[in-house]
Parts: sequence; structure tokens; C-alpha cells
Amino acid sequence: MGLATTLETLRENIEKIQKNSPLAADQVRILGASKGQPPSLILEAIESGMTDFGENRVQEAEGKWEDIKNRFPNLWLHLIGPLQTNKVKQAVALFDVIQTIDRIKLADALADEMQKAGRQLPCFIQVNIGKEPQKAGVMPEDAATLIEHCTTQLRLNVVGLMCVPQHDQPPAPHFASLRDMAQRHALPELSMGMSDDFETAIRMGSTCIRLGRILFGERS
Repeated sequence: MGLATTLETLRENIEKIQKNSPLAADQVRILGASKGQPPSLILEAIESGMTDFGENRVQEAEGKWEDIKNRFPNLWLHLIGPLQTNKVKQAVALFDVIQTIDRIKLADALADEMQKAGRQLPCFIQVNIGKEPQKAGVMPEDAATLIEHCTTQLRLNVVGLMCVPQHDQPPAPHFASLRDMAQRHALPELSMGMSDDFETAIRMGSTCIRLGRILFGERS
């Protein structure tokens, strides 16, 4: 099955879920998680109508996306992996959305660089919703402080929350917890759901699903 057919099937499935799920968002963005994928496959996705892509590493994205973005200036490139402060300048120059703010030091560095670069990128706060020590993300109990710092003190354009739930637990409670947190802070966007759990995420209100394997196949 070609990528265009896969996308069409996905969109039909999403539409069915939206119609039958009272918590589902009106609009769900399909983000192609293109880590490790060759430019040829990304171009096929673009030709199939995809406009949003996510990369995990700044260095890999720099080598792959500068030419593609010059050719297709209307694309949205999201950073969906951890960001180190020494890569902030490159990230602000290349990406259109930062989904992984998880600490005050990083938020401060991003705000400073965005001001220097004259860019005000949409941002998400990444929440470690399962409190897993090996994962990035602010702990749920510390999220309010980080959100307040970003929105009130730094005036960052925080549009939503992002999470990666525990793989060995049902994802719905984690998605519900993130949705409740976003509602408390009046944040409209929820980046949650990947290839294995995106249907549940949509039922729980996700506005952005990050799909890699289901779109592109296994990485070589």
C-alpha cells in the first residue's frame, strides 16, 4: 500500500473516530515522525498532501530539511525530541514548532534566542505524564510552574501540552490526565498519540498525532 493510500485510509479512520467520540477535537493534525527516513520518502509524503513533520534531533534535521523547506516553504517542521540548550540557536532557525519544552533553563534559552532571531514559534510543554525516570518531560506536579514561567514571565507562545505515555500501561488515563491539565491552563492543543495508540488519543481529545511506523514503515 502506497503512502497516499495509507494517508487516505488514516484520514477516513480519524473522521469516523471524531464522529463517534464526544471528546474528540474538531481538527486533528497528522504529523509525520520522519526520524531516520530518507528525503525521498518525505517528498512522497509531501506529494500526498502532508504538511507537518516531526524530527527528534536537531543535527539530523539540519542535514535533511534545509533543502526540503526551501523547496516547500509552507511546511511545518516540529521538534518532537529532547532539546539541549547548546542546540537552541539551530532549533529556532530551522523548526517551526517546538514541542518539547520541559525545564525552565531551556525555556529561558528559547525565549532569548527567539527574541534575537525575530521568531515567535508555537511551543508545547512536554509533560512526563507517567513519571518515568528515563523519559524527558516536566513532572506533572511541576508543570503548572513551568507553564506559568513560560506564558507570564517569558511570553512564549505556549499553545499546548505534549506527552509520551508509558508503553506498558493503558494510555487512556494518561491522555485524560494531560487533557485535564491543558484545560486547567486554557491551552487548546494536545500533542498525544503515536502509531500504537493514536486512536485512543483522538478519542481523548488529541489535536496532533505523531505517526512514524504506520506511515513510513519500519526504519532501516
